[in-house]
Amino acid sequence: MAQNAITKTPIEKLGYNFIKPPYLPEGKNEYYLRDIQNRSGINYRNLTAYEIEALVKNRNTSDDWNKILVSDAFNPELVKNCKFFGLVRIGKLEPYFLEFSDMKYAVGLYNSIIISSDFGDNVSIDNVSYLSHYIIGNEVIVANTNELATTDHAKFGNGILKDGENENIRIWLEICNENGGRSVIPFTGMLPGDAYLWSKFRDDEKLLQRFKEMTEQEFKKERGYYGKVGDRTVIKNVAIIKDCWIGNDAYIKGANKLKNLTIHSSEEATTQIGEGCEIVNGIISKGCRIFYGVKAVRFVMASHSQLKYGARLINSYLGNNATISCCEVLNSLIFPAHEQHHNNSFLCAALVMGQSNIPAGATIGSNHNSRAADGEIVAGRGFWPGLCVSLKHNSKFASFTMIVKGDYLFELDIHFPFALISLNYKNDTLEIMPAYWFMHNMYALARNAWKYKDRDNRNEKYQLLEYDYLAPDSVNEVFDALSLLELFTGKSWFEKNSEFEVGEDEWRKKGRELLQSNDSLVGELEITATGFENSKRKTIIRKAHQSYKAYKEMILYYGLTHLIDCIEQNNIKTINAIINVFNNIKRDAEWLNIGGQLMPAKEVESIKEKIKNKQINSWDALHKAYEAEGEKYSSQKLQHALASLLEVENIQSADIDAEKLDDWFSAAIKINSSITERINNSRKKDYINPFRKMVYNSETEMNNVLGEFDKNSFVLQQQKELEIFKKRIDKIRSTLKHNVAVQK
Repeated sequence: MAQNAITKTPIEKLGYNFIKPPYLPEGKNEYYLRDIQNRSGINYRNLTAYEIEALVKNRNTSDDWNKILVSDAFNPELVKNCKFFGLVRIGKLEPYFLEFSDMKYAVGLYNSIIISSDFGDNVSIDNVSYLSHYIIGNEVIVANTNELATTDHAKFGNGILKDGENENIRIWLEICNENGGRSVIPFTGMLPGDAYLWSKFRDDEKLLQRFKEMTEQEFKKERGYYGKVGDRTVIKNVAIIKDCWIGNDAYIKGANKLKNLTIHSSEEATTQIGEGCEIVNGIISKGCRIFYGVKAVRFVMASHSQLKYGARLINSYLGNNATISCCEVLNSLIFPAHEQHHNNSFLCAALVMGQSNIPAGATIGSNHNSRAADGEIVAGRGFWPGLCVSLKHNSKFASFTMIVKGDYLFELDIHFPFALISLNYKNDTLEIMPAYWFMHNMYALARNAWKYKDRDNRNEKYQLLEYDYLAPDSVNEVFDALSLLELFTGKSWFEKNSEFEVGEDEWRKKGRELLQSNDSLVGELEITATGFENSKRKTIIRKAHQSYKAYKEMILYYGLTHLIDCIEQNNIKTINAIINVFNNIKRDAEWLNIGGQLMPAKEVESIKEKIKNKQINSWDALHKAYEAEGEKYSSQKLQHALASLLEVENIQSADIDAEKLDDWFSAAIKINSSITERINNSRKKDYINPFRKMVYNSETEMNNVLGEFDKNSFVLQQQKELEIFKKRIDKIRSTLKHNVAVQK
């Protein structure tokens, strides 16, 4: 058995030669990077003879007292039982104690081994067994910590190389696929859009090379950077902290091991790490929470995300305002506003595009079904598998897909958004109910959109995240779904009623005729779909006629709400001016979800080209490009909504007149009223279902547990917004009528 490689070096060398001679620039000493990093502004001086005597009396030792530098407000009586090695610089020490979370810590340095480190003003360092090569800020508390150390090659979680290091030690995040084919290099400040662009376009070698170049130019290759603990950060009862850069106002308690990390934190968005956590090779952004036995290795956590209760996050990117609790996530890219709970939930090799919820028993990890572990899941916004859902890789899901409990043994390609997917075990069929959310679960759909927006706690909103369920991406999918419903309905009709073979154009024509005419024949058809499941069994479409109507209604509502906003925001007062806003518009049929931010595909292509030709030459520049796209989004979305309105109505702008506008305003009120009623009814089910009520002995008990239905804040809010919506339309109608009368 090989021996441990333990070297022996003279004790007088301890605390010196942090940067080895081959990596020390000519004319520089080993402290040159440390001096750049230390921005405290403290003027240090040598110790006086009295101060040295007091330090010795207090059982402190140093290899060279001339290497201990202090500020003018240094108090040697507040340094006891410490061993100093190398250059140590100490700021102001005054006779105070620092209180945090009901604990009180005396200012000063006590019972610690301190090697070549800097301290700001009024720190409390107590019982730190090994503190080496750190720059500590003002009013920092570090207590009962075994190791707080930095190596000369520290990268602080970034996937970079230092001078003399080989490429094979670089840290990569193997997101979206276990075989590493979509790997990205982690770096501090990485946004969800960055991870998506880098992992997605693997057919563009020049783009991938530019991403690597942009990352490497962000960081210095020199060895010798010190670790940092920011102002007012509290660290207590921690076993190991190694090669970590820690921001201001962080709170770290009881962690087992923190290694090779950047932990962003600030006064406005504090980050906390709690008991039993083991976290290695990662970037933790501002406002994150990590508690109770979490294991995270090779990861990026975007701002205000959470890991709790034994969660495991490995080789993954977790988007903003997301929470993973208890379960295991591997090799995944998760966009903002994701929730995943319960101990037996598993997510692997997946791209999950946000506003998602993974419940107990969901196993999205059965990707070992080919000759290699190279399967992938791609799930659009609003992905919601039910309890105990097992999916097979590869599978792909449109926006707002809900999946009923079951083992889905075949690959799925679900093109219908807002659909409910289920298994009929008796008939051995896959069943799909398109537009399910609109018809039967409007409360959850509307509340989630409100909730995600309300909980967006980001301080730095470089990417404009879309939380509305009706947006260019989902509406485009609805248009595609309408075409598929027409195709499958017409095909099923011909298979039942005609001996002659016809093509897809005839199928669509007949299907459109049946679906638009409220023909009762649709209900008599067994409508089957193809291309949705990799199996020979049937895929049955349920409630095709109702789904078709719901889809068209929601596109109409999407267009009308944006038209009403446009009229109000631009103070439009005449019918001709309204007609003019429809001139020269068209619906961009391809929008991409870039880390939660929606962009037309052509704009994404433009950004890619600018990266390749170095017009965008840094990650900061790319983030500014996201911001610029965000500023254009409201205008782009309006154009898309208005074009969608004309398309779903099958009219041109020339067809719009006063009568048409009045019909539209009436339709908008009718649809909004229907949505509000569906929100009300879907929530009310919980109060009238006898199987829900049976656990309560009285209605009073039920109301005390659930809250009174008539006082549900979200339902009341929707009812209030409906009344406001009606008044807005009344005002527009009144203005238009007045101006028509004036013109006459």
